[in-house]
Amino acid sequence: MITVSHLTKTYQNADGSSLTVLKDINCEIHRGEVISIIGPSGTGKSTFLRALNLLDPPTGGSILVDGEDILAKGYPVHKLRQKMGMVFQSFNLFEHMTVLENVMYAPVKIRQQSKAEAREEALALLKQVGLVEKANVYPSSLSGGQKQRVAIARALAMKPEAILFDEPTSALDPTMVGEVLSVIRQLAKSGLTMLIVTHEMRFARDVSTRIFFMNEGVIYEDGTPEQIFEHPVHSATKAFVQRIQKLVYEIGSDDFDYLQIHTGINQFCIKYNIAEKAEPAYSLVKEMLFTHMRSFRPLTLRLTHTELSGVTALDFMVEHLDHSPLTDETSKALRPQVKELIEEPTKRGFRVKLII
Repeated sequence: MITVSHLTKTYQNADGSSLTVLKDINCEIHRGEVISIIGPSGTGKSTFLRALNLLDPPTGGSILVDGEDILAKGYPVHKLRQKMGMVFQSFNLFEHMTVLENVMYAPVKIRQQSKAEAREEALALLKQVGLVEKANVYPSSLSGGQKQRVAIARALAMKPEAILFDEPTSALDPTMVGEVLSVIRQLAKSGLTMLIVTHEMRFARDVSTRIFFMNEGVIYEDGTPEQIFEHPVHSATKAFVQRIQKLVYEIGSDDFDYLQIHTGINQFCIKYNIAEKAEPAYSLVKEMLFTHMRSFRPLTLRLTHTELSGVTALDFMVEHLDHSPLTDETSKALRPQVKELIEEPTKRGFRVKLII
C-alpha cells in the first residue's frame, strides 16, 4: 500500500544551522498491517507520520501510496487525506461544534455527503467508540479519553484506507489510557491498516503485526513483535524494550515519612497504568517495614515495574547482611499474599523481593 524510499527531513534553524530528523527511512507497508513505531523521544517517530500524510513534507526521498508518487508536483493532497486519516496527541477537536458535528464535518464538507447520511454514520461511529450519549455535548465537557475517542470516530468518518496514530495516549491522564487503547485494539481486529507511534510497550506487542524501532532518525529494526521484543538484533533495541521503571526510598530509621511513601507508590502505579497494584503494594510495604523488618535499619526500599513483561516487584535490601531477615514462619505467611517471594544474597547484602 505504501512504499517509502530514502526519506529524509531536515529543518532549517533561524541561525542558519540545520537539524536532520529523518536520515534515510526505507520501508514497505502492506494493506491490513498494524505497525507500532517505538523508540526514544526525539528520534523522528512523529515526524515520520507527519511526512507520510504530508502535514510536514519531507526534504528528500519518495513516498508511493497505491503506486502513486504523493511527492510529485501537482499531486492532489486532498485525495491523500481521504485515504489516510490521522489522530493527534492533542485531539484537535472543533470546540465550537458538538461531538456529533465534529464527526459529521469532514464527510459533509469534503466528501459531499448528505447531512442525513453523515449523521447516521456519525452516530454509528460514536456508538462504536462508546460515546453516542455524548453526541450533543461540546468537547469542553469531555474527559481527555473521551475527546480522543471522538477524534478516532472523526478519523473513521472519512472511511480511510489507513489511520496514523501519533502517540494517542501521551496527553491523557493514566487512568484514561485504557479506554483509548481498547478502541484501537478493536480497530486492529477489523483489518484496518494502522501506524501507531506509542510508548505503551505491552500494547504495541499485543496489537501489532509488525514493529518499527526508530533511533537516530532511521528505522533501526523492523520485525514481528516476537522478534523485536524477544530476539532484538541491536543492543539499542534490547535496552529500549526492556525498560524498567523504579521508585526508590532509603529507610534510615523508624522516623521515615510513611505518608510520602504511600503517596509515591500511588502516583507511581497510576503513572504506569497499574493502579490496581497500589494498595496491595503499600499494604506489603507497611507490613514489612513496621513488622517483619522493623529491626533492620538502614534498608533500601525499591518498587519496580517492567513495562514489557508487566512484572511489578518490591525489593527490600539490607546491606552487609549474609542471611535472610525473614524467619521461616514469616516467609510462609507472606507467600499467599504475593505471586513469588525471593530471598537472595547480593554483593551489597541480602535482598527480599516480593513479586506482586
